[in-house]
Amino acid sequence: MPSHGSLTKAGKVRSQTPKIPPKPKRNPVPRVRNHKEYVRRFLAASKQKASPPA
Repeated sequence: MPSHGSLTKAGKVRSQTPKIPPKPKRNPVPRVRNHKEYVRRFLAASKQKASPPA
């Protein structure tokens, strides 16, 4: 199966791109995270179940 272009040039652009240090990841406070998960899992799910069929 022929390829588009030479395989010797594979990865050229990525190797030329300057490396940027990643931003530090911060998790939200557990109380806030738990509340968001509760709303998404239980309240949103119950709204979908309670809606009458159209």
